Amino acid sequence: MSATLTPLASDEFQAPGLGLFDWPPLVEGAAWFNKPALYAFIGGLLVIAFAFAAFAKPKLVPRGVQNVGELAYEFVREQIARPNLGKDSDRWMPLLFTMFLFVWIMNLFGSVIFVQFPVMSRIGYPAILSIGVWLMVMYLGMKNQGPIKFFTNVMFPPGLPGWIYVLVAPIELISTFFLRHITHAVRLFATMMAGHLIVALFSEVGWHFLVVKLTPLGAPLGVLGVLMTLLLTAFELFIQALQAYVFALLTAMFINDALHPAH
Repeated sequence: MSATLTPLASDEFQAPGLGLFDWPPLVEGAAWFNKPALYAFIGGLLVIAFAFAAFAKPKLVPRGVQNVGELAYEFVREQIARPNLGKDSDRWMPLLFTMFLFVWIMNLFGSVIFVQFPVMSRIGYPAILSIGVWLMVMYLGMKNQGPIKFFTNVMFPPGLPGWIYVLVAPIELISTFFLRHITHAVRLFATMMAGHLIVALFSEVGWHFLVVKLTPLGAPLGVLGVLMTLLLTAFELFIQALQAYVFALLTAMFINDALHPAH
């Protein structure tokens, strides 16, 4: 016997799925240019506009956008750059500050009305950032430590019995030069994707049981969906900033390891 699938009725609840992350192209013939790509472009422009407004004509007593910009800059410098890069922190502040703002804005789009899509929930965007960091780290490490020393300093930490390097060397090679850069992207992507799905689920619950199919039994569930959507959106605002911080923080740590031997 062959089983047939019965289509859901229009008023049946359907949980949101991975279709939330499928966007058609905005321009025919340019499959890559969809809404996430447009938002990424807008996010880049916002970072440039914010930096220009805050720092193009600084005043002795900061006000307005300059005050916000200096607070953000100080946060990145004191919480990310200096603890990990020390005397090299000022040199790398433009990169870390820009990366923090860009990732934060890309995440923040998930909570902006009429946008409501975190761009970093598409793996391509955090992946290209982490690949860029990986290429830079490889270049800095080989330039500052030498092509061979860069790898041997990680693979052969001093003070261990000779026989154990058979196990330690390949583990350190794979984890330090490959896995940690993969997780650099996956951590950001997975967190943003999961958060977006959860918020979408509860908002759909509220919409369905309060608007589409209002019943005495379903109404309390709909109210719960609305309350959870508000609560999770507030929590997601914190996570969006936290993930931008973590991404920039790990970038600073990777740069420091490339500039100075880890052992």
